[in-house]
Amino acid sequence: MILIENGTLVSPRESFLGDILVEGEKIKKIFRKDSPNFQAEKDAALASENAVERIDAGGKLIFPGFIDCHTHFELHVAGTVTCDNFPSGTKAAIAGGTTSIVDFGTQYKGETLMEGFKNWQKKADLGASCDYGFHMSISDWNEEASKQCQDMMDEGLSTFKVYMTYDIQVDDEEMFFILKRLKEVGGITGVHCENTGMIAALQKKYIAEESTKKSVSSHYLSRPDDAEAEAINRMLYIADVVDTPIIDVHLTCEKGLNEIREARKRGQVVFAETCPQYLTMTEDLYKSDFETSARYVIAPPLRKKSDQEALWKALADGEIQTICTDHCSFTLEQKNLGKEDFRKIPGGMPGVETRGEVIFSEGVVKGRISKERMAALLSENPAKLYGMYPEKGILQEGSDADIVLLDPNKKKTIRKEDQVSRSDYAPLEGLEIQGCIEEVFLRGKLVAKGGKVLLENQGKYLKRKKFQPVV
Repeated sequence: MILIENGTLVSPRESFLGDILVEGEKIKKIFRKDSPNFQAEKDAALASENAVERIDAGGKLIFPGFIDCHTHFELHVAGTVTCDNFPSGTKAAIAGGTTSIVDFGTQYKGETLMEGFKNWQKKADLGASCDYGFHMSISDWNEEASKQCQDMMDEGLSTFKVYMTYDIQVDDEEMFFILKRLKEVGGITGVHCENTGMIAALQKKYIAEESTKKSVSSHYLSRPDDAEAEAINRMLYIADVVDTPIIDVHLTCEKGLNEIREARKRGQVVFAETCPQYLTMTEDLYKSDFETSARYVIAPPLRKKSDQEALWKALADGEIQTICTDHCSFTLEQKNLGKEDFRKIPGGMPGVETRGEVIFSEGVVKGRISKERMAALLSENPAKLYGMYPEKGILQEGSDADIVLLDPNKKKTIRKEDQVSRSDYAPLEGLEIQGCIEEVFLRGKLVAKGGKVLLENQGKYLKRKKFQPVV
């Protein structure tokens, strides 16, 4: 048994001083120090236990293990493959307090959904250091795919994704029938919202001249917030006709947020996710030299400072339900694939490793969100929305002992030399952080300490249930 003592337990509803008793993989008992029977209950629970490992969490915050439901490990994209596979990506995750991830499995053109699922199982079989599940990205909609949506649900893939851009996009008619089918089987869809036609037209404009073809700034100029907002609007109206809940993933801008607000006024159930990069970086990063700017090429791209501020406020107000990372990592050499044509820069950056500390430092310490709201955004809400609750996402008796101890006063500086990810740069290089993750427990085992992974390959496959609404 393990007894974690003297810490402050954090949940979306309250924080309180207490102790956690862990037996095997589960939380056996929680002792509240504000209970008049605190000591008596604790003594009684420990009376028959001979071997109890005590961990002093005095002065530390105790969070439920963080959950990242937007990662791309070993993804084939832009003529290359992300540099983090499941072994390295999940090690980076657990080092940063993320005890569960849900990666985007993909049905490529010509494949069945089951083939896509089996392909991702093989990737994860190489090793996983945190618990993991898969979404299924649908790109080839046909009668067999429709049938296999139920098969996916039976396998524990209860969430799906569609793209409105890229070569795996679906058109509006296909989206309608996908949403309709997923409503029938009880699944829910996350959507990458960008207007592909608008982007293609703008890209033609910027590749017409050699200077703009080689300019990284052409990336964000050809993917404006209007392209995102229009696609969100269209996606929401399709979902409205189908009468089904929907998730907008990686929301970047106030215009897109306003579309979600209008849909909610109409009575729609819409969930929204944003990412740390959209809360900490701006489009000014695209205006430097190629090597510097290319590392920030993601889609949708970084936006303005005013969009950042709107997203933080929406997080605090409950308008955005989760913060995930869209971890899609490349090396600088891979980014150089687009040196002669900005469209060929692989889009994505690492983030799974730093999310917890960045959100605490930039959000909680700076007063933008409370620590309780952070527990909702990084733990409980994703657990509910993605079918893991109450086993995951909460500190309560009977739940998995996925536990993160965070020192709210300790400081450090983000450096690429310290990261576990295979990416050879840190997007937030040099950022001073207040609030450091000290210990990480995965189902009762101490698997990481001080950013270093102590135990690898402890992750298990998460067979997930149907989603639960969150606020």
